Order: sequence, then C-alpha cells, then structure tokens
Amino acid sequence: MSLKARITEDMKAAMKAKEAAKLSAIRLLTAAIKQKEVDERVELDDTAVAAVIEKLVKQRKDSVTQYEAANRQDLADVEKAEIVILSAYLPEKMSSEEVAAAVAAAVAQTGAKGPADMGKLMGVLKPQLAGKADMAEVSKLVKAALAG
Repeated sequence: MSLKARITEDMKAAMKAKEAAKLSAIRLLTAAIKQKEVDERVELDDTAVAAVIEKLVKQRKDSVTQYEAANRQDLADVEKAEIVILSAYLPEKMSSEEVAAAVAAAVAQTGAKGPADMGKLMGVLKPQLAGKADMAEVSKLVKAALAG
C-alpha cells in the first residue's frame, strides 16, 4: 500500500471513529499533498509524500517554539499532537551511527577534501538520507568530516 493510500485509509478511519484532532491533521496533510501535485502537475510517490510530511513537521516544530516563547502552551500542545500524528507516516529514522557511516562512505566515494566540497557531498547524501535522517544533523556531520 502506498503512503498516500495509507493516509487516505487513516483519514476514513478517523472520520468513523470521530477523532477530530487526528482527522484535522490528516486533512491538512492531504491538502498539502494535493497542493504540491497541482503545483508540479505530477503524481507524488512515497518519497515526495515523505518530503511534504517532513516540511509540515518542521513547520509545526517552528510553531511550537514560537507558541512556547509567547506563553501559549495550549496552542503549542495542539501543534505537538499534530507532530505525533504526522510523524507516524515518516519512514524509520536512522541512528546517528548509521548517518555517520553514510557520511564517511560518501566522503570516500566523492573524494571530498575540504569545505569547498560540501555541496558535492550533500548532493550525494540528500537522496540517500532524505526522510531517514535530520538533514540539519547530516550537514553538521559533513562540516565536521570536511574540517577534520
């Protein structure tokens, strides 16, 4: 079953179970997926759907930070609940050791020497790790590997 089909099935189940919060989060997700499909005039595959989900999760995390800074815990809790619901659709995250090994392999594969090669290295790593690792963390590891 594709990720989009699973999301649709979960939306139907949430409607039947009258789970308003889950239904709301899934509807936001399906709207974002449809918007991307309309904008790009393509049918999104699981990888592209995961990228949309990651973007929504990142937006929610930013919102939580803003709400907590403004002492609006009620709104922050709503965003955190949405993060949990959306994160369930993301693929299993890689461990930090697996990410470090992937960075080391990419350095060996590309022959990257210094900070000037970061773009080339990230170009190799992004397709491999997108959705499976936090790309900000990957970027830090790449910088450390190239600096050393």
